[in-house]
Amino acid sequence: MDLDKDDDVPADAPPAGAEEARAALAALRAEVGKTVVGQDSVVTGLVIALLCRGHVLLEGVPGTAKTLLVKTLSRALDLDFKRVQFTPDLMPGDVTGSMVYDARTAEFDFRAGPVFTNLLLADEINRTPPKTQASLLEAMEERQVSVDGKARPLPDPFVVCATQNPVEYEGTYPLPEAQLDRFLVKLTVPVPSRDEEIAMLQRHASGFDPRDLSRVRPVAGAAELAAGQAAVRTVHLDAKVAAYVVDLCRATRQSPSLALGVSPRGATALLATSRAWAWLSGRDYVTPDDVKALARPTLRHRVQLRPEAELEGATADGVLEGILAHVPAPR
Repeated sequence: MDLDKDDDVPADAPPAGAEEARAALAALRAEVGKTVVGQDSVVTGLVIALLCRGHVLLEGVPGTAKTLLVKTLSRALDLDFKRVQFTPDLMPGDVTGSMVYDARTAEFDFRAGPVFTNLLLADEINRTPPKTQASLLEAMEERQVSVDGKARPLPDPFVVCATQNPVEYEGTYPLPEAQLDRFLVKLTVPVPSRDEEIAMLQRHASGFDPRDLSRVRPVAGAAELAAGQAAVRTVHLDAKVAAYVVDLCRATRQSPSLALGVSPRGATALLATSRAWAWLSGRDYVTPDDVKALARPTLRHRVQLRPEAELEGATADGVLEGILAHVPAPR
């Protein structure tokens, strides 16, 4: 790519510890891969979200190791971890916490909910009604919880990893668009290939127990994440690549197949994930290929198909693929 020096924004020097952080996060991806077979791209998406301090929505049919993936990630990260199983009878206070009367002091005290953690697994988030789903909105956006008129800050880092089954399955409540937009990326967890499924069965035949993750060792923690996040902020962005990000997002708003296009928040999210992927790849600048690689996971949940397009078999990924093919990339 040709760089226009007059339009460039100079990047800061990489912070101390950046190379150590990149090595630790590479080890994190490898450590998770020892337990979960055939989901390398999903693991990479999770690491990118951690670098961007963003939240992740994992979607896939039951039995594709979504929960195991997040649990293994939490073991390989030296961070506090909690899990909430979302069910139809779960209440908002069960997630955020609530005021509890203490008979000894005759006062109400705040009892923190599981949201007060570094890594929260919101398992099967679309199995609970919208009222409880919305209990995460403030936490995900403001990184705080307001209870009894008082804002209570959440730990840093704070990342929500939510899993859901496809909405066409019975007993689910689709997430509203406003909440979907809070997720940095939506990662599709596919059914493994034949060879990957054979390798998985061989592991189980050799004694692997997915409920026993004691062999997973912590290889990264808050310090490595902070160093990586600081390094990502120094990744250079050429003005032409920034314009390319904007052109892609604006094209979704003009697509005849879409009732809802990507918001400006989506454009900033695509910029963030592209920079994180560039840094993980060992570069200090973003290329159009970085943007293309992250466009689908970053934007697929931020667009809404028109009913007639759905009837014709269109998908969000298919529409985005067409937009990527037609919007010219800078050289």
